[in-house]
Amino acid sequence: MNIKLLLSTTFIAASVSVSAQDANKTFAITGDGNRDFMWMNIRQVDITTGKIITDVYQRDKTAFLMKDADTKTQSAAHRTPTETMVAAAAYDKNQNKLFFTPMRVGELRWLDLNAKDNEQKYYTVTSTLLNTNNELNDEANQFSRMVIGADGNGYALTNDASRLVKFTTGKKVTITDLGAVMDDESNKSVSIKNKCTSWGGDMIADAYNKLYIISANHYVFVLDVETRVAKQIGYITGLPAAYSTNGAAVDKDGNVVVASANTFAGYYKFSLKDFVATFVEGSDMVYNASDLANGNLLFQKEVDAARTFADFKPVVPVLTNEAHIYPNPVTNSEFKIYFEGQQAGRYNVTITDLSGKPVMTRIVTVGNAKAQVETIQLNRAFAKGMYMVKVTDANNKFIFTERIVVQ
Repeated sequence: MNIKLLLSTTFIAASVSVSAQDANKTFAITGDGNRDFMWMNIRQVDITTGKIITDVYQRDKTAFLMKDADTKTQSAAHRTPTETMVAAAAYDKNQNKLFFTPMRVGELRWLDLNAKDNEQKYYTVTSTLLNTNNELNDEANQFSRMVIGADGNGYALTNDASRLVKFTTGKKVTITDLGAVMDDESNKSVSIKNKCTSWGGDMIADAYNKLYIISANHYVFVLDVETRVAKQIGYITGLPAAYSTNGAAVDKDGNVVVASANTFAGYYKFSLKDFVATFVEGSDMVYNASDLANGNLLFQKEVDAARTFADFKPVVPVLTNEAHIYPNPVTNSEFKIYFEGQQAGRYNVTITDLSGKPVMTRIVTVGNAKAQVETIQLNRAFAKGMYMVKVTDANNKFIFTERIVVQ
């Protein structure tokens, strides 16, 4: 018994350690380290300490192979993956891929961090949605902000906010133009399109599938992906005078950590509660950074806590009976629940957002058959995003819960 307890405790401790390491895992696009501004290198950073962990890609040293993702042929358009410099990158922790788009190149590229060969594996997709040849040299059209959202899709935004694109991150990468981002009525003099206040910077995401734009000049906007409306919610104070905010990522405590491409002044962090930046003591001062990318989401702890509070845990675990939801993602305003082995009777189907707030409830009746399929219709105005489906019996006893994505 003591041995089993010791092994269990050790396993839990190891799991917590790995989880913490994953939360700290961040990638920075940096220069060479000679107080230069050649943003062509990829380095792994501990976002909590701001210290460089390892060199992932060094532009003049690292062996690589770059292929066209569609044709699987070797790409020779540019000599190196980051040759024209990079200002927009996003890390997909589920796929373990680092996505980026080089400046003045109409391509989405990614590094497959799962590859174990001596050569790094890069892939590229060319699309006019990422600029045509005539647009590439216009600074307004360059993509300088990128992030992976809570829905698992990637999002990238041009400097002038005239083009928000979405891209998938699975085996077949597809790019969709969502259109221009618009100003919320409350923005007044600080427009998301204003070059002086709102260009450059980076994007982060929250657990509710909202995006946050941190401009190079310290302005912060929240962006609703569905409406494409950006609202200015704050201005970062406490930064050095010459410190531009070019990279941004979320740490394990839910703070926003920023880095500068213009200065060699380390990392700063702030909270959305007050937007007051404080220096990350001991953070790297050798490299500037044009971008930061990790897999953390704002408000993840709050969502997890709300989900627990909403009782998304079984009172009596169902080990032999199964229920399944399909199709998932939901693409046609309806999904089906497959009941197998459940007792006959009434069941409550509750759909909630990720905070645990109910948005729809249905009652279904299961007969005496061994298996039964029930169709749940969603309102056509149902917002796209992630939801939880919870099924309980007539006595409100938990049966199962499952996450769905409405597209």
